[in-house]
Amino acid sequence: MTRLETRIAAEIATAGPITVARFMEMALTEPGLGYYMTRDPFGTGGDFTTAPEISQMFGEIIGLWSAVTWEAMGRPAGFVLAELGPGRGTLMADALRAARARPGFVEAARLHLVESSPALRARQQAALADCRPSWHAGFADLPPGPMILLANEFFDALPVRQFVRVGGTWHERRVTHAAARGDDPAGGTFRFVIGDEAAVREDLPAAADGAIAEVCESGIALAAAIGARVAAQGGAALVIDYGHIGGTGETLQALRNKDYADPLSEPGAADITAHVDFAALARAARGSGAACFGPVSQGWFLSSLGIVQRAERLARNGDAGTRADVEAALKRLIAPSEMGNLFKVLAITDPPITPPAGFAARVL
Repeated sequence: MTRLETRIAAEIATAGPITVARFMEMALTEPGLGYYMTRDPFGTGGDFTTAPEISQMFGEIIGLWSAVTWEAMGRPAGFVLAELGPGRGTLMADALRAARARPGFVEAARLHLVESSPALRARQQAALADCRPSWHAGFADLPPGPMILLANEFFDALPVRQFVRVGGTWHERRVTHAAARGDDPAGGTFRFVIGDEAAVREDLPAAADGAIAEVCESGIALAAAIGARVAAQGGAALVIDYGHIGGTGETLQALRNKDYADPLSEPGAADITAHVDFAALARAARGSGAACFGPVSQGWFLSSLGIVQRAERLARNGDAGTRADVEAALKRLIAPSEMGNLFKVLAITDPPITPPAGFAARVL
């Protein structure tokens, strides 16, 4: 077994089967051992490619959205420009470059990045050195004041608890280890088990036996904190991720070398994510006093803000290879069969900002 597998197995041996959320948390962020703590997983050589790595157009559109939102806020001086999970810093670098088209925005921005990975902090430092960013371990550590917050593919990596419908009641799904089951521990295998005690979950809908429901408690708490922050101090947050609007169903998945893998196999060696419940995030933010807009599809959002026109301009100024690359990137970002429908965009704002650019109406 690896050191991380040994550590997870030891916790199970001490306390019994652990929640899916705890397994996911350890697999991703265990200090010195977790997936995000030991590598740069992005780009062509990594396990997955996010929208900012596909094309500069994505970050440019987000940068212009941020600048227009800042103007709608009354152009506050010295505002907090923050990003949760900034990856390699690509999105923010592209965003700040494009936002220079709106006078005063870059000069007023104070850049703050929420990142726990030492490897990714180093990449962000290289990409954003001229912007003098500050790093923080969590959202609560950000300095006070008006804020524009970006979160692209951040919430999907937050741990989820899973519940299984058994005999008309919900039971928590947990993870156990071979040694705890009396199997041969040399295999180092983990598997799911269903807890004996019924879980009283009034927030979960009735469903047929065998149904699985996922609850991202840390994501809901974070959305509530973001909502409270922007409602009290002003600003807006933009959440972009793949997900759904409520309901039940298992979405837990793992990616290794850009291919699907068993989420319980080799913890620390694969990215583990779950689809984001945008309805739950919006409820939490609204409950804290914020306004919520969307979610709208990523394809609709980017198209309404001019990404097609931006692609045409880039293609017009390039050679045949460049034109083909731009067209392929545009399709991947906005086509319904690619990222266009699966990925969604939610805005959480100070109530006076209605509606932000890219959102036709307050949906949630």
